[in-house]
Parts: sequence; C-alpha cells; structure tokens
Amino acid sequence: MSNNSRFLRATRCGMTIDKMLIDSHAHLDSERYNDDRGTMLTNAWNAGVREILSIGIGDGPHEMHRALEIAHEFAGKPETPIIYASAGIHPQEAHQVDTAALAKLAELANDPKCIAIGEIGLDYYHVENPGVATQKQAFIAQMQVAAAAKLPILLHIRTSELATPEAKSKYGTADAWADTLELLHAHWRPTGLGGVMHCFSGNIEEAKKSLELGFLLSFAGNLTYPKAVGIRDAAIFAPLESILVETDAPFLAPIPNRGQRNEPAWVAYTAAYLAEIRKTTPEAIAEATTANFHRLFSRSKALR
Repeated sequence: MSNNSRFLRATRCGMTIDKMLIDSHAHLDSERYNDDRGTMLTNAWNAGVREILSIGIGDGPHEMHRALEIAHEFAGKPETPIIYASAGIHPQEAHQVDTAALAKLAELANDPKCIAIGEIGLDYYHVENPGVATQKQAFIAQMQVAAAAKLPILLHIRTSELATPEAKSKYGTADAWADTLELLHAHWRPTGLGGVMHCFSGNIEEAKKSLELGFLLSFAGNLTYPKAVGIRDAAIFAPLESILVETDAPFLAPIPNRGQRNEPAWVAYTAAYLAEIRKTTPEAIAEATTANFHRLFSRSKALR
C-alpha cells in the first residue's frame, strides 16, 4: 500500500495530535477569511494549533501591515492561537520596492509581534513578474532591512521550469534556486540569522545547500500530493531538527481537502503525512517542529 493510500485511510477515521502544532506560514489577511476569520482561528485551536505565523505581504507594500493588525486584534482571545506576524514584499511586487516601502518595512519590523521579514525572494514563474534584476535588487534591499532588525527571513523561491512558454522565454536560463543561493551566500550568510525555506519544493541537493546556510525547511500541503516525489524525498532526508510544517493558507490545501480553501487547522494533515513518510508519529513531528520554530525565532520579544 502506498504512503498516500495509508494516509487517506487514516484521515477517513479522523485524526488527533496530542502535541501542540505551529502553522509556520499562513496568509491570515486573505480576503477569503473576511467573513469567518474568528471561526477559522477557533477551528485551528480545536485542531491543536496553538501558534500561527501570519505572513504580511498582502497585495503589495500598501497592505503588508495587515498581518500585524490581525496579530494584535486577536491577541489574548480565548481558544485562539497565538498569532505572530511577518512583513515583506513578495517578488511579484518587487517593482514596488522603493525608499518609502523599505522605510515602512523597517518600521513594521520594530513591532514586537513581527518576528520575520518575508516572504521575500525570487519568482521566475509568472511572465508578468518583474525582471530578474529588479527582483534581485528588491531581495537584497529587504535582506538589509532584516539584518538591521536582526530578524530571520522567509524565502519564496519559484523557478520557470514548469512555467508557460512566455515566462520561459522571458527568464531564459535564469534559475531562481541558483540565483537565490548565490545572493544568500553574499548578503545573508554573514548575518548568521538564518530563516525558513517556505513551502520547500526543491530536491535533496537544494535541501542540503539550504541547511548549510542555516535555513529550516518548511513543508506545506503539496507534500501530500501524489506527484510531489522530489519534495517527499527532501522531507525524508532532512534532519528532524531542521523541519517545520505550514499551510500557506488559503492555498495548497492538503489531501484529503485538496482544492478547497486551506486553513491553519489543516496543518495537522501535513504533519501526519510527514510522520507517515518519515516512519514516526504525528506527536513527534509536532514536538520537533514546535521546538524548531521557537529556536529560530527565539530572538523575538514575542517568544521570550
């Protein structure tokens, strides 16, 4: 019986995880939660999710404060996970990275609930995205803000390998993984601050290089998809002390909810599947990923 078959059989019977879970990457500011954000967070609590990192990118720099607003809005509410936030400018909006946007990012980074800068990085997948040079400049500038604030970074890396012919033509031989690793070696490794490879979708070799740079690998719902062989290989390879779990909600809902609006409660499915392929227990995954999250972000006042 395949891993997916065993996992699906288990989820039909229901699933509980006795240890605390952390969703290390969720877009709580998405308009898809406007009608039921409170209920969605209660669902997460009931699923054992006790902490969430809300990603502050919005639809551009003018909205990157929304994740922090949500973190403060729900602070201290009963049966609601503790919410931390990040702030950053996604590579799709790299052309909007100017002096004003960077000043706003630096200001948000000073908020006690802001524990990371991101998601930032390189995305050569969509033809409408900015050019390579613009994306690199935006990435470097935001690493400088993160270094000044002494915060880890959350990385978005998407290549043009599976993109449309138009995108492949635009980006040519440029490789987002190779470019990211080169920039990290030059501009980030000296800080020693580390970070997270969000929604890790690379191979074992890219996992090794990420780990050498001090990054944690965060696995999302696409880990459970049948064709995600390379991601599963990396998830099995990675040391237990170097992994996180996330939803990337409202995107990438895991099996058995693929195709639906994702939410933090469903990080339990990804954790259970990760336990299945690593031949351990969901509780062990929950305990390890919680410890890993706290270790990485321990510099933050919000986690002291």
